[in-house]
Amino acid sequence: MEGGSGGAYGAAKAGGAFDLGRFVQQPQVLARIASAIFALIVFACLVGEGYTNLPKSSQLFCIFNHNEDACRYGIGIGILAFLACIFFFMVDIYFPQISNATDRKYLVLADLGFSGLWTFLWFIGFCFLTNQWSWTRAEDVRVGADSARAAITFSFFSIFSWGLLIAFAYKRYKMGVEDFGHSYIDPTPEVPTPYSSYPNISHDSYQQPPFTHAAEAPEGYQPPPVY
Repeated sequence: MEGGSGGAYGAAKAGGAFDLGRFVQQPQVLARIASAIFALIVFACLVGEGYTNLPKSSQLFCIFNHNEDACRYGIGIGILAFLACIFFFMVDIYFPQISNATDRKYLVLADLGFSGLWTFLWFIGFCFLTNQWSWTRAEDVRVGADSARAAITFSFFSIFSWGLLIAFAYKRYKMGVEDFGHSYIDPTPEVPTPYSSYPNISHDSYQQPPFTHAAEAPEGYQPPPVY
């Protein structure tokens, strides 16, 4: 299952032609596109209208209960999630061109691990933003309330989109493990054969050549007949 194993980890054989229409219709690609869009919405809302100021002051503060950590957290995981989606999107494009099964395994494991981590981070982000928004005073929110709600909503959606990426990555990993188990055959020990000095030589006992007669033993002397 090393180099040259076609079809390992749920991908087509290496060297096949790229079909954009078929590629976009793959479930993991659709889930990745949705995750990227959700992440873009979250950090765009927080960057655009996540900070505001009071009429009597020019100092900006985070719209989520004046908690700078809430805005920074949402922006941080949103940007990293968006960049990760782009990276794994490129991996999905070039994945069928990778002929080495070990490289495919590491990429699938990286996708699985990152998707699991970001599902957890989005869950934490949703809970954090929701909690801080519930403690935000209405008089402090003159502009940006809709953006704050959008950030919370799409943080919630991101939990499920990244959860789907976990399921798809695990499915690809399981397919690779099963392919390895089916293709691997335990070699049986070879039984040593007896040494033959020369091919096509039989080891039968020596036989006397055909059409040969044993020499007759000479009989005793006989005188010629007398007439």
